[in-house]
Order: sequence, then C-alpha cells, then structure tokens
Amino acid sequence: MAGKAVVSLTTGLEDAEKVTVAFLVSVGAAESGRPTLMFLTKEAVRLAQEGVAVGVACDGCPPLPDLLKRYADAGGRYYVCPICFDAKQLDKGTLLPNAELAGTVPLWEWIGDEGATTFSY
Repeated sequence: MAGKAVVSLTTGLEDAEKVTVAFLVSVGAAESGRPTLMFLTKEAVRLAQEGVAVGVACDGCPPLPDLLKRYADAGGRYYVCPICFDAKQLDKGTLLPNAELAGTVPLWEWIGDEGATTFSY
C-alpha cells in the first residue's frame, strides 16, 4: 500500500486558487491509492459543508465540485477542526458524508507511527 498523505488547508473561497491547488494535490494522492486526509482549519472548514465549494478558480482550472467528487470517489476523507467549525457557528448537519469533526489528536492517531507525506496550504 502507498504511504498516507495529509493535506492541511486553512484557506476558504477567499483564495479559490489555493483551494484548487490543495484539492488537486489531495485528489492526486487519493487517486494514486494513498490513504488521504484533508485537515481543514480556519476558513477552510466551510468547504466541508454541502454546496459551499462551488465555482471555478481560474481559466483552465477544474470546477471545485468536480474535484470534491473525485476526492470522495477515491476514498478521500476530511477532518474538520471542531474549534474552528463551532467558532463559526456552522451546522454539523451540513457536513459532507466523508467529513467529520476531528482535531489534532485524532489527526495524529490517523497518521500513526508510519508517518505521512504532508502538504500545507
């Protein structure tokens, strides 16, 4: 099995190009067979809600809904910072099916002793 990948994303749609790059890296990892987790914090927690990650970041960029679907279809998962999510008073009922509220301790447990390749955006 390929090694694990973790992509940490702090940016939301205020920088759609950065979000697109983070998703491209995550999709690439998941579609290549790596267990892949996106750790969403700050404004990025909104992206784990149904209907939020919409639009196209730039001319030639893939639509964000397409990237989210590819990520989910490849088995990609999200850990959403519960502190950030609750601070924004967001509705837990709107989380994507492959997203869960989980902080740093569950993140480290998921990584485990074998480690993971990480990217941060």
